[in-house]
Amino acid sequence: MSKDFLVIPERLARMKAVLARRQPDLRLFMERVVNYHNVSAILRTADAVGIFHIHYYHEGELPINEAITCGAHKWLMLHREDDVYEGLQRLKTQGYQLIATGLFPETIDFRQVDYTKPTVIIVGHELEGISDTVRKEADVIVKIPMHGMVQSLNVSVATGIILYEAERQREAKGMYDRGRLSEEEIEKILQKWAYEEVIKEKARGRLRK
Repeated sequence: MSKDFLVIPERLARMKAVLARRQPDLRLFMERVVNYHNVSAILRTADAVGIFHIHYYHEGELPINEAITCGAHKWLMLHREDDVYEGLQRLKTQGYQLIATGLFPETIDFRQVDYTKPTVIIVGHELEGISDTVRKEADVIVKIPMHGMVQSLNVSVATGIILYEAERQREAKGMYDRGRLSEEEIEKILQKWAYEEVIKEKARGRLRK
């Protein structure tokens, strides 16, 4: 066990391996996704494809079910946005392309996008979809081809399909094979994961007793 961290060496090695493959310039923005099952499934998939930063606009606390996330949300950086427009503008100025989902005349096939660029994928409300603000600010709006009677997918399923297209493109370019986070960033994250969160978890355990 490291003198600086409160986890066994094998656990610490796993954390470092995961951080080595994180894609800090591939982000997800959830705009008013309200169902806890959808939110939790999206977070679990985001972790699986190596996303690190999740932005969300939601009234109240983000509905997370740990049984569905399997704890994936603990390994993600969750950023609450109080204003959709301001949040998107900030990401734009940081050099991100904004890729939203929806069915509009300007919509294109999701596979036509280059996800190896700094990208924010935006998904909207289960019934209402993205807002007019997102539609105006998005650089591109994408859709998943549908060949059946039903013309839409569950938001968590649709998000997963798009995220794995992004993963496929980035894997082909070797973007998972080179570290994307600086040593300083990794050290700061490990301090949180392997020290601060462990102390909090132990404290919660004592309180439950």
